[in-house]
Amino acid sequence: MRRLALALTVASILLATQASGATITVDEFGNGSILLTVPIPLPFRIGNDPGPGGLNNVLIYTLPFGGIQGDVLLNDPGIGVLDVIRFNGDGTLIFYSDNIDGFDAPADTPSPPGILYPNTVTLTEVGPEGNARATYAPTANQPGFGMFVGQATTYVFVSDGQIPEPGTMCLMGVGLAILIGGRFLRS
Repeated sequence: MRRLALALTVASILLATQASGATITVDEFGNGSILLTVPIPLPFRIGNDPGPGGLNNVLIYTLPFGGIQGDVLLNDPGIGVLDVIRFNGDGTLIFYSDNIDGFDAPADTPSPPGILYPNTVTLTEVGPEGNARATYAPTANQPGFGMFVGQATTYVFVSDGQIPEPGTMCLMGVGLAILIGGRFLRS
């Protein structure tokens, strides 16, 4: 009976996830998450961009799928393109952020990549200065397009501020559910 209840719970979570797809949110400070039914932290590191004209010491997020190769240009209204989100097609998302206000975030670089991929999309940021963001739902063959849990992924890029990290209580709840699920499976 317990196994049936656990199986039904897991199935309902997977169905809810597949109905809504996944939303990946990243910012220039290394705060990234995948929102399925709960936010899951997205791993990141500082490394070298192997793409064309790529720079060293850039903020690299690890995606759960390859993604279509290309660059997303973030247009700051009244100023122009300041930030570039790069997908190398190898499961990475690289955040190039401007350094106009100094080097205060891990994604701040001296310049965007020296060469852009031919496959580019330009988005306009919305929101007040200090909390500008762009939502992006790529279609097939656009930069970053990828399927996760059977659905296309949507991105939220936060370029001038930090996104809150996933709530501690939410993460504890997920951990507790995993522990309880493991206990039910053993019995």
